[in-house]
Amino acid sequence: MSVKPEHDNLSDTTAPPSRRPASPRHRRADGGRALALLRIAMGLVFLWAFADKLFGLGYSTAAAGAWMRGGSPTRGFLGSVDVGPLASTFHTWAGTWWADWLFMAGLLGIGLALLAGVALRITAVAGTVLLLLMWAAEWPPARFTGGGEATHSTHPFLDYHIVYALVLVALATTLAGNTWGFGHRWAAFTGDRAWLR
Repeated sequence: MSVKPEHDNLSDTTAPPSRRPASPRHRRADGGRALALLRIAMGLVFLWAFADKLFGLGYSTAAAGAWMRGGSPTRGFLGSVDVGPLASTFHTWAGTWWADWLFMAGLLGIGLALLAGVALRITAVAGTVLLLLMWAAEWPPARFTGGGEATHSTHPFLDYHIVYALVLVALATTLAGNTWGFGHRWAAFTGDRAWLR
């Protein structure tokens, strides 16, 4: 005569749904949705920056400085760099037509790719380059500006540019475009060219 234990946690299907452990499939789905939400949020960060500089929405760009009205999306930021080893280089780039176009194309392309969930590997590379250049322009390691004023840097290395770049890399390496995006269709389109995914 065998006695069956009253509570077998491995096979207990009578437990309320809230007490049952999540299946691996549900855990993957939850992780996929969280990454998709992060991807969409990052896409909106880049697209907002693009729209604000294009139309002068009054947040970081005044209406009079809108690109559509002849303003330069790089002149103010790069022209005011006064710290770091690349300050003179950024001053040379500030307001040039090619810097304006590359910067705006980068913001738009990265934002759209993130929203759509396509070309995330290329997006991660392009976004990381853009963010590292912006990091170098702000130069968090400096405690004081060229004029001797405090920079108010909160960390000698890690700031939001680095965190955003790490997020882009994480999104590209976790197939974050497959949930709430066109990642599967993009993968079918690119075929064996994994670097395009």
